[in-house]
Amino acid sequence: MSDEHGPLHVQTPLHASAEPYSDETLAALRQDAQEIIGRYPQKRSALLPMLHLIQSVDGYVTGRGVQFCAEQLDLTEAEVSGVATFYTQYKRHPNGDYTVGVCTNTLCAVMGGDLIWDTVSEHLGIGHDETTDDGKVTLERIECNAACDYAPVVMANWEFFDHQTPESTVQLVDDLRAGREVRPTRGAASVCGFKQMSRVLAGFTDGRADEGVGAGAASLQGLRIASGEQQFTRTPAAAEPAAEEPKEQQS
Repeated sequence: MSDEHGPLHVQTPLHASAEPYSDETLAALRQDAQEIIGRYPQKRSALLPMLHLIQSVDGYVTGRGVQFCAEQLDLTEAEVSGVATFYTQYKRHPNGDYTVGVCTNTLCAVMGGDLIWDTVSEHLGIGHDETTDDGKVTLERIECNAACDYAPVVMANWEFFDHQTPESTVQLVDDLRAGREVRPTRGAASVCGFKQMSRVLAGFTDGRADEGVGAGAASLQGLRIASGEQQFTRTPAAAEPAAEEPKEQQS
């Protein structure tokens, strides 16, 4: 099955796991789960970070992970699955080591995001929510990376790569697959793996909080104008060059 953007990935039901968690893994999960649950007045409120916790261990939301969340939060497996299948950050099948998201929302698209998507998708031979054969890169079409100042934007495990081109994005995915060091445009000094990032999203620090990204200059200027700290001034239009007088032909 395909659409105008290439092959469609048909989401399958959450994979049942052939093996239960080992005693060691289960003990660690229970300890982390108790810390997560303790942050909320009601157990069920902890479901979103709990699903990230499962992904930090299994690499996606597995059937055994759904069962674990249900048991810990006093929910039914249907309730857990309903949430896991609603949000795209929760994967229903094995994810690559790096999730590369290309923003194709309005601004990024017109600034080159559509061309970036077409180029990198063809280069990798995969479409949306599909993974390369080596298990390194899962490609996603992103609706918005919340970084319009820097369009077109690509993300690798939710780290920003700004002002991208088709060529720079191809280089990015090639570097990730080859295991070469990749440095985001701003924020973190490097790109961690999908499982490690999932643990951060579950609320466990990786010691890199000081590497967080800041707002773009254009956004900050807009905020200052909106608050009255700065007056809006319109840049005067460039004057059109005067038309040249026709030259008289010499006889």
